[in-house]
Amino acid sequence: MDTLLHSPSSMAKRPCPSQNPRIPNLNQLDRDQLLDTFLEFSDSPPFAIDLSFERLLESRSCDADQTKLIDRALQLGSVLLEAAKRSARKRASKHNSLTWALPPDLTIKVFSMLDTQSLCYAAATCSMFNKCAMDPSCYANIDLTTVVPKVNNAVVSTMIHRAGKALQSLKLGVVPGPTTPLGSCQPLVYTIRNSVDVSNFSWNDKRSRQGKESSVLTRSCLSPLGGNSGAPGTLLRRLHLYNIERMDNTSLCGALVACPFLLDLEIVGLHVELRQTLQSVSANCHLIERLFFESSKTGRDDSLKSPTCVDLMTDCPHLSSLALRGFKLHDYKVRILLKGLRKLKYVDFSTSYSITGAFLRNLGSNTGGNLLEVLILRDCMHLKMVEAARLMTAVLAGDFKFLKHLDISNREGLASENDWYHRCYSTSTIPIRRVLEERPNLCLLAEFPPEGSYADIDQMFDSEPYSDISLPSASQMSSPSSDGSMFVSFSESSYNSDHGSGNEDARDAGYVIYDESSDEVDYVAV
Repeated sequence: MDTLLHSPSSMAKRPCPSQNPRIPNLNQLDRDQLLDTFLEFSDSPPFAIDLSFERLLESRSCDADQTKLIDRALQLGSVLLEAAKRSARKRASKHNSLTWALPPDLTIKVFSMLDTQSLCYAAATCSMFNKCAMDPSCYANIDLTTVVPKVNNAVVSTMIHRAGKALQSLKLGVVPGPTTPLGSCQPLVYTIRNSVDVSNFSWNDKRSRQGKESSVLTRSCLSPLGGNSGAPGTLLRRLHLYNIERMDNTSLCGALVACPFLLDLEIVGLHVELRQTLQSVSANCHLIERLFFESSKTGRDDSLKSPTCVDLMTDCPHLSSLALRGFKLHDYKVRILLKGLRKLKYVDFSTSYSITGAFLRNLGSNTGGNLLEVLILRDCMHLKMVEAARLMTAVLAGDFKFLKHLDISNREGLASENDWYHRCYSTSTIPIRRVLEERPNLCLLAEFPPEGSYADIDQMFDSEPYSDISLPSASQMSSPSSDGSMFVSFSESSYNSDHGSGNEDARDAGYVIYDESSDEVDYVAV
């Protein structure tokens, strides 16, 4: 009796046919023959198969059995459909591998020349292309910039991990339009909250209704650069970041630590401080050659200090292109940079506050400024007319011999000597015509407000009206006028700047600033 009680096999119940229907034990050959016979029904009219299935369904007396039969039919149809799709893809891939003219190594080479979006499209074409597109060299130059937010951290992480040590260029963020040409001052700063195209975008939603991650890059989007002991960022040469509103100084500086061989850094619209960013560049990117930095809030960042300028020129001697747009700069700090960075050829301080132009005195004839090829001072609120005139005179005297592009345009006119609220422009003071005649290879942009923007209309040109110009013609420059000058005074500027130029009390303690006319020494540490 005890043996019977402890023997489960002897007490096993026979399964009910309705609960566990018997499944025929088919070998592979029988299954293939059965499937072949089943597929022959594809030649039959659809209504014939429909009627056969209805008769089979009516043969089941129990409602539960009918439901099971329908579910099994749907399951079998789904499995058969997926099997057919997989086989079609395999045949297409095999066909492509036989008909594709290029070997895999050349295919990878072609894919490495595609932009990131085109590469993703090619990878989705067939398994052969997908295999070739997974090569790390195809992701050496990653460009995930978009017009509206479409990329999240997961996409960036996937692309960086695919590239690995082959990563050389990385571009992220939202760019409002195509890349601006040389000399253009069109702002690249963009804010998602002001975009019409993403009016339904919820800034606080981290996940969409479908459960997927939102298309917003956060401060951790660059963390994969430091993964695998910093391997992805080791050979990175170019890093461009546009309007990533959730980026902060800590995350950006952490990414720069992982990129010791960075040559090209472009930052636009990020809420990061100028001083901390330059300090991080000086400490980690000693080989950098190009630095482009556009402030997200024009004229509000006054964080730059003289020691930071000294560190940048000392630790980054290969810097040949420098753009600091929209920051509150001062003449003596700018002069430290231009005099110390002896390989500078491109300089852009557009929409910068406080600089009056005094940093240009005696700069073009000495080491540190004589190699300049491009100088852009467009819409610098405190740029004085007298300093612009001195610059033109220096150009006529033979300074700035390599200068090819000069922009001193200002949509509100230049500042007068004593009061920057008093806007002016004098053709008799600024020898633009002579510069154009004696330096024909120099592209000079001098766009100022039209005639109607000035107060003394009666004393203006009598013949031809003054209008916005890019390169003033000889007829415009020779138009008769009483004193050749135009003035305008207003109380509220569109720049919303402070009342002073900012050079009066901004000099850092611990530094003695010599007179701007000195050719020998411009600063010295006390």
